[in-house]
Amino acid sequence: MEKKRKMEQEEAETNLQILLEFLQCLRKQKVEELYEIQNDLKYIKEDINAVEKRRIELYRARSRYSAKMRMLVDDSSAMTVRPSLGDKESGAIVSSSVGSQEQVRVGTTQTRNTDAGAPGISQLVQWKDDHGGSDSQHPNQPGQAIARKKRVHAQFNELQTCYLQKRRYWARQPEKQKERVANVMNREGYSAGLEDFQSVLSTFTRYSRLRVVAELRHSDLFHSANIVSSIEFDRDDELFATAGVSRRIKVFEFASVVNEPADAQCPVVEMSTRSKLSCLSWNKCTKNQLASSDYEGIVTVWDVTTRQSVMEYEEHEKRAWSVDFCCTEPSLLVSGSDDCKVKVWCTKQEASVLTIDMKANICSVKYNPGSSVHVAVGSADHHIHYYDLRNVSQPLHIFSGHRKAVSYVKFLSNNELASASTDSTLCLWDVRENVPLHTFKGHANEKNFVGLTVNSEYLACGSETNEVFVYHKAISKPAAWHKFGSDDQNDPDEDMGSYFISAVCWKRDSPTILTANSQGTIKVLVLAA
Repeated sequence: MEKKRKMEQEEAETNLQILLEFLQCLRKQKVEELYEIQNDLKYIKEDINAVEKRRIELYRARSRYSAKMRMLVDDSSAMTVRPSLGDKESGAIVSSSVGSQEQVRVGTTQTRNTDAGAPGISQLVQWKDDHGGSDSQHPNQPGQAIARKKRVHAQFNELQTCYLQKRRYWARQPEKQKERVANVMNREGYSAGLEDFQSVLSTFTRYSRLRVVAELRHSDLFHSANIVSSIEFDRDDELFATAGVSRRIKVFEFASVVNEPADAQCPVVEMSTRSKLSCLSWNKCTKNQLASSDYEGIVTVWDVTTRQSVMEYEEHEKRAWSVDFCCTEPSLLVSGSDDCKVKVWCTKQEASVLTIDMKANICSVKYNPGSSVHVAVGSADHHIHYYDLRNVSQPLHIFSGHRKAVSYVKFLSNNELASASTDSTLCLWDVRENVPLHTFKGHANEKNFVGLTVNSEYLACGSETNEVFVYHKAISKPAAWHKFGSDDQNDPDEDMGSYFISAVCWKRDSPTILTANSQGTIKVLVLAA
């Protein structure tokens, strides 16, 4: 009995101890959550005050502008009366009363011909009232504002997470760094975190759809296969080149494609190759130089003006999937192949400069836009390898997170790297801090190369549903998408489900994107509200 009583007491004590520890841990967790929520509320209150203050400043500025315009209208009306007396001296007085900014326009010359000059000023002022900063100048503006608010509510949880991440991040930064950022960024009195988030919010809500601007067919009468493997703009975004399984590189003038009828759109340059093509890369400094990689493993540098190959590199033993010119050193280019090797080439010599044996198939290679020694490599081993070419014995960092082969890598900036995988996701990485930033889902990609392109704010990729998807870099869900075939009338009975998007390319500093699919259809799309 004594032993039994002792065991029951020990069990009761153990149960109480476990319960107490659980409650203490729970209290600690909730206190930390409360502390975090209190900090978040403090940030939100600070930012509400800053935004309200900015709104008041804008309202006062608009009121001052409206008052100034009314004064100009009154002064211009007075000018039509006073010079009618025929007194040139009074005309000079009137011209000085309008203000220094109008002296050139309403000086002595206009007082000599008052009836002609004064109405011109009135019309100018009226035009400013009609088209200036007033809310009434754009009848569609309220509708646009409502649409943008709806986009905010549709992605509220994502935007909330983005805001809190940015606010907390900047709150953790050292004081000296925060002061430096404040001096540069906070022209409107905002905190660095709020400034950062406002940029995300304004760019994300600006667009909601993709509109077709132009369309052309890449199909060839002599080749039934029309897959466009690569589509790329040249250095100045004036020309773009396409290539694919038809063994032809076609160069089009972008302005002609957009402005001329579809039946009048012909390539300005066309070059034939021995093998199917996988990738194109324009030289970032030399306008007429273009590199291609093909299914035989050959990397070719072309002179688009003469339509001749300048260099042919044949060291790859298997299909070369990717090629890229360096942005900072125009004579360098890098390629990746199924032979598991990354090779660096120089247009001034015939043999490769450097070889990296990766032990896995290479799907994509890309130079960092701000460096001639840093290269990102997408591999079939599910990882992104980031190399410093000065020491290739091991990568600077290996980014892990994809569950299947990494088909594309692209840089948004010197520090931001995007990757696409056949696991139907895109990922964004920070190559300076070596951390993952976001994962993007919404498109379908399990077996094909569907394209990836980026600019400073957006990522775009294809889908095996024959759709193009656009993501904002801070939001994991699609911001806009467009389905090929949704407005195609050529083949109404054809099964569009068998086609997929095969190549995409942004026009720099523009909402315009080139897209192509496996049917050989090329569309120019533009982001629209």
